Amino acid sequence: MATELYKFNRRQTLKLGTVGITSLLVNPSLSINYLAKKREFSYRQPRVIIIRFGGGVRRQETIDIKGTYAPFMRHILAKEGTLFSNMQLDKSDAVTTSHGQGTLYILTGKYQKYEEKFSSDRFEPSIPTLFEYLRKQYQIPEEETLIINGEDRTAEEFYSFSNHHSFGVNYRSQVLSLYRFKIHLLKKQILANKLSDKELKKKQKELDKLLEKNYRPNQELSEPLKLTQFWEEWQKIYGESGLVNPRGDRLLTELAVWAINRLKPKLLMINYNDPDYFHWGYKSHYNTGISIIDQGIKRLVDTIKLDEEYRDNTVLCIVPDCGRDSNPFLAVPYQHHFNSKSAHEIFALFWGKGIKKNQVIERQVSQIDIAPTIAKIMGFSADYAEGNILEEVFI
Repeated sequence: MATELYKFNRRQTLKLGTVGITSLLVNPSLSINYLAKKREFSYRQPRVIIIRFGGGVRRQETIDIKGTYAPFMRHILAKEGTLFSNMQLDKSDAVTTSHGQGTLYILTGKYQKYEEKFSSDRFEPSIPTLFEYLRKQYQIPEEETLIINGEDRTAEEFYSFSNHHSFGVNYRSQVLSLYRFKIHLLKKQILANKLSDKELKKKQKELDKLLEKNYRPNQELSEPLKLTQFWEEWQKIYGESGLVNPRGDRLLTELAVWAINRLKPKLLMINYNDPDYFHWGYKSHYNTGISIIDQGIKRLVDTIKLDEEYRDNTVLCIVPDCGRDSNPFLAVPYQHHFNSKSAHEIFALFWGKGIKKNQVIERQVSQIDIAPTIAKIMGFSADYAEGNILEEVFI
């Protein structure tokens, strides 16, 4: 069982203080390596934040100057960076215009036909992600490579590494999400030895249910010490209910700001998602979702400018997972599952250190060009990516 470690004889369990609980929550082998010796890091390139403008968005509500619901991104940030206004998802049998696939096209630089495992959107990339290349090149600890996910997309929790034989789980990124916080909290409650037998059984069942969502069994849902400390501080501020902290994409922005301030990641990916609520049929959900992401981007930029480690040393890459349909004859005209022309039409905006300013590139480029471009920015080669480096971004 995935939770066998936590099914112990209560009478044999010592009363654990915070240090004791922390030592059992974290990944033991990683913690020993992390604490036993001081690593020397050679990474001197800019930090990179990939913002997945997620949930599928059309250009006319995002980068169209007159129609945008993202005024900060379009009117301010674009003038300080390079905008690729004609990025596409290729039209081929290997391409699906949806969220999980688009996320992996961004992370790997390759269009791949993903087969669903067990249920929807459970995918395993066959070539390395950007996180794996970076960690292998520079020996960066996993908590300095982060994905931030929404609470409704548990499958995306496990896009943090490929099944490539030379990379894989040993070079995975870590994940921040309410799903991970709930696992942390349940483990802590079980190990604290303060529950009645009935309560313990209930908590164990809840933990089992969460861990069953891990469809990649070679990935232990353990956490390094710094993430345990992160969640302990999060709990002090927001409690255990999940009703105090922000929700939706505002939660992702909050987690990202906390990560920048406390964990200092070299590579961070934020998987925004609120525009996808438009599947419920209300256009206002879609437009509002775009605005919420735009507000989040502004807050991230403000945070970067206040942090001496990130100020003048960070690159943002903003790119949608996919576009959306334009079909006025459907009850919900902005779907993204019909492989239409506009569902393949996206954009990319680069901003920050070493990026050309006030530049709009109209030539057609591909979503898989993102990975090799970020690889160049960060000083490694994405050898298995099939996209091209977007040379126009560089000063």
